[in-house]
Amino acid sequence: MNAGAASAHRAFAVIPALNEAMCIGDVVADIRPYVDTVVVVDNGSTDGTGETARAAGADVVVEPRRGYGYACLMGIARARDLGATIVLFLDADGSDSPDDAPALLDAVARQGVDLALGVRTPALMEPGAMTGPQRLGNWLAPRLMHWWLGSSFRDMPPLKACRVSALESLALQDTGHGFTIELLIKAHRAKLRIAQLDAHCRLRRGGVSKVSGNLRGASRAAVKIVLTIAQHAIRERVRQVL
Repeated sequence: MNAGAASAHRAFAVIPALNEAMCIGDVVADIRPYVDTVVVVDNGSTDGTGETARAAGADVVVEPRRGYGYACLMGIARARDLGATIVLFLDADGSDSPDDAPALLDAVARQGVDLALGVRTPALMEPGAMTGPQRLGNWLAPRLMHWWLGSSFRDMPPLKACRVSALESLALQDTGHGFTIELLIKAHRAKLRIAQLDAHCRLRRGGVSKVSGNLRGASRAAVKIVLTIAQHAIRERVRQVL
């Protein structure tokens, strides 16, 4: 963000991390120039992820309860307590490009957007950056949300910037892989101002994905995503009837 925007907003990066010691130091160092503070949520790592992140300049908070949603919620709370007005979420594996951060942050800080999504775009994707299960999930989930809820999302992006006041208004609760789905659905339902910006998708910089790196993890994530969308769709139908 430019100096004017920075004076009015405090942008914090929130990075959920579970056993990402191979990548987290570089991820923290690369994103630090674009935000006021980097919050890394150590989600029960056993490989020194927290220590590596702290050495790279991050504010590290521990969330021992395993789950992407648990980590994100802890990161939001920490950022809010430290005075953040904007939260930038990104993954700890280096697959998100820090060069995409300024556009997302600027959309929220200066353009009146509540939620800016970094949509992973084929033309900006490194070969092999997304596995088959990831591609399938990112094809299916937005379509289910469109068919059942009328939304127009193009991705379930890990890279996203959101106004803290908007996050608080959504009262997010999902503690697992359904966190991003819940965020998107509730943002759509609340008619938040949403921007979808093309973003890069890179190969992870080390380690193995906990979700797409094995069949069990990918299957569990897929089931969770479909069930979360279905539950919200049912609740929406009931709300409309009542």
